[in-house]
Amino acid sequence: MIDEADVFLDTSILVYAALGREDAPERYQIARRIVLEENYATSASVLAEFHETVTTRGDTPMPSELASEWVRTLALKPCQAVDDKLVREGIALADENSISTRSGIALASARRLGCKTLYSEHFSPDQTFEGVCVVNPFN
Repeated sequence: MIDEADVFLDTSILVYAALGREDAPERYQIARRIVLEENYATSASVLAEFHETVTTRGDTPMPSELASEWVRTLALKPCQAVDDKLVREGIALADENSISTRSGIALASARRLGCKTLYSEHFSPDQTFEGVCVVNPFN
């Protein structure tokens, strides 16, 4: 385990915190509060997906340099590295629970970091997978 964190943040939470001010102001406020106030963790795969999303999304994508600065700052929190074992764990979780491989890897990352909660909008409400409760903070 790297460090203790209460929650694991999926990519969408970070994207709303970075870009949601105009398009989704309520989600932006919630996501910003989470990023600024919660004891969270994330993973290398989430950070890579975040960078890809914010630099290619919408009418005015974020410049790569600014997105890279976000990644550097976010990575100061506990950040799970991705290795072949984590990918296999994520695939197994995905297969067992009929979820996407990406979601399975996020769950495996949260579990490996000791997080009991995963904030995401990509699951059915309040599901629990092997001790990790998935919560949509926007509901």
